[in-house]
Amino acid sequence: MPDSPLRNVAVIAHVDHGKTTLTDQLLYQSGMFRNEDLKKLAGGQHNLIMDTGDLERERGITITAKNCAITYRHTDGADYKINLIDTPGHADFGGEVERVLNMADGCLLVVDSFEGPMPQTRFVLQKALAIGLKPVVVINKIDKPNARPDDVINEVFDLLSSLDAPDDAMDFPVVYASAKEGWATTDDTKFGDDHPDNMFDVYDTILKHVPAPYAEGSGRGAAAGFESRTAALAAPLQMMVTSIVYSDYVGRIAVGRVTAGRITAGQKVTVINRAGEGSMQRVVKLEGFDGLTRKDVNQVTAGDICAVTGLDPIDIGDTIACPDRPEALASVKIDEPTLTMTFRVNDSPFCGREGDFVTSRQVWDRLQKELQSNVALRVEREDAGEAFKVSGRGLMHLGVLIETMRREGYELQIGKPEVILRRPEDGDHAGKLCEPIEQLVIDCPAECQNDVMSLVMNRKAEIVSMDPKPGAGDYMHMEFTIPARGLIGLRTRMLTATQGRAVMHHNLLRYEPMRGEVPKRPAGVMIATEPGQVTPYSLDRLYDRGLFFAKPGDTVYEGQIVGEHCKDNDITVNVVINKKHSNVRAAGSDDATRVKPARELSLEAMLEYIEEDELVEATPKSLRMRKKELRESMRRRETRAAKA
Repeated sequence: MPDSPLRNVAVIAHVDHGKTTLTDQLLYQSGMFRNEDLKKLAGGQHNLIMDTGDLERERGITITAKNCAITYRHTDGADYKINLIDTPGHADFGGEVERVLNMADGCLLVVDSFEGPMPQTRFVLQKALAIGLKPVVVINKIDKPNARPDDVINEVFDLLSSLDAPDDAMDFPVVYASAKEGWATTDDTKFGDDHPDNMFDVYDTILKHVPAPYAEGSGRGAAAGFESRTAALAAPLQMMVTSIVYSDYVGRIAVGRVTAGRITAGQKVTVINRAGEGSMQRVVKLEGFDGLTRKDVNQVTAGDICAVTGLDPIDIGDTIACPDRPEALASVKIDEPTLTMTFRVNDSPFCGREGDFVTSRQVWDRLQKELQSNVALRVEREDAGEAFKVSGRGLMHLGVLIETMRREGYELQIGKPEVILRRPEDGDHAGKLCEPIEQLVIDCPAECQNDVMSLVMNRKAEIVSMDPKPGAGDYMHMEFTIPARGLIGLRTRMLTATQGRAVMHHNLLRYEPMRGEVPKRPAGVMIATEPGQVTPYSLDRLYDRGLFFAKPGDTVYEGQIVGEHCKDNDITVNVVINKKHSNVRAAGSDDATRVKPARELSLEAMLEYIEEDELVEATPKSLRMRKKELRESMRRRETRAAKA
């Protein structure tokens, strides 16, 4: 075995391919913890340890990148420290992947044994190869009845070839695993009952094939400009801050990898921000990672990951350098946002009923705080400070921010999502107005193929390939390129057209000239004309007009969207009418009241649903849709002015 005791490994994959489950199993089998202690930390849909946030556990996805340190005792008796970096798999959180990959020297590329490489697999692998990381391929869920490991390995090889990977990356080691069941093997003949009952082959493969920091032949070492660890240790201190942890007791804690030299507790350092400005500060406390926690250390050397307390101001992307020879590291290049929304102060009649933070200053301060850790986010002021243009990677990226803010007690209103257009200054499309084009992958039953094709092609998509999905019976695998505009609202209609049986994934591909108009929402909405409580009597009177978003007992206001009209025009309705009381009685008439079940929409579904003249109102306890102009008379006046 190599004599260096340190490995830095990023775990990357497409969403739901099992990377967080794999990380959890490596923690369980490291020998550092009692199983009972780890089970107390697990939770959420999939009972995972590394998914610690409330939203992560509710949605069953990884949103923020996290790292832990495993001390593994090899069969040769030596102890090895493995820093594992768990990354998100959803395309909207690609910024998290980009900012933490620089801490690793190699990566575990986790691929589903049935699905194979997917759009996000290509994205994360491309980023890893760009900084010289060598992949170790883990074919996960190998115990699936329809697993096809040989085909998946060939697809991974083709993917690496299409990304112009170097020869050493093409010669990748393969581990076959069932992370959920807790076993892995490098032997492609032991998938049956004779499979091992542990994950030790994953540890051994990491130690054998992932280079130690600045080892000979290390791509990361060459990228940093060091031929050996000795050369890195002899250089002046340089450390890139890749994440910030906040403590109510000590303030901001900078986390990152020491690129060169060494850092010591109590040492004076120069903090260089992204603008190139330096400030002299002192390290108050230095912590190394041990399992899922941090412990105090006196010194951390080049190649290891640590947490530094006492530096303020400090932000993600800053460099902690030697005060005698301060030199900033190159900032991590983060892909630009593709989607933007307008956040507004809540000015509805129900403003202030549920939230604690309702002013523009409070919303602006919260967005500025988010910018310190969310590197893929952009925020600009609009309309004299009452509205803010917030840009991100996708609908889920911004939706998670909105959901987090409303849970913290903020009230705000959000406009319709819009894609960000560009005019390139060079290249084939120089001077032309271009829009983001995404790769769209859909798996659906063959009987739904025509419906899917009609729905997607109507949104200016172009088909790339269409084949039967291997090992999936009558399922079809289709790939398209589609404008990002066409993806807004597509998922809901896709699930409706296929009775929930279609699976779709997408990822940003490139920018191209505009492809033309994309169809808007086909149905109009029903708008409340009077404030008050919704009554069953009024909903019964409107039974044939469409679907409702409000149910009896809900409180509504004038201008609130309470339902979807069955035709393509908007109508105003009164949903608060009570039945007139009289001395004339009709037996059983009240029992015949017909009320359709209310259609409940999630936050992301509402953002996809609204049009340009509508808003989503998000408060701690409620989600509503409304017209920008609440009064019917003013909406009519604006319509006449637009036609004039």
